[in-house]
Amino acid sequence: MKLLTDQDVYSATVLFLRAVGHDVVTASDLGMWQATDSSLLQTAQMEGRIFVTRDRDYGGLVFTQALGTGVLYLRLLPSTLLAVHTELARVLGMYTEEVLRGTFTVIEPGRHRLRKPHST
Repeated sequence: MKLLTDQDVYSATVLFLRAVGHDVVTASDLGMWQATDSSLLQTAQMEGRIFVTRDRDYGGLVFTQALGTGVLYLRLLPSTLLAVHTELARVLGMYTEEVLRGTFTVIEPGRHRLRKPHST
């Protein structure tokens, strides 16, 4: 899958995603380490990438302002990194890129939930 990671995503997660075969670009790769949240979502959408973040504020942009593409929100701490990576791999193997582009997906140790923004 084509993914764009936020500045707050651990480098271990970026390396993990690349190691399992995903096309990952980081905000830093694009020179967007100080970009606004809405700019990052718009860039992901323009590049056809799913956005990966640890910042829960993206839910507001996706649901109230209808911005962006699919978002994978990682609820993790350093102590839960491996468990979240396991669930992240499960999600990326279970759902198509098309399905994930239309959702805000919360990924945490041992579980996940997909939520579709309401279209008006």
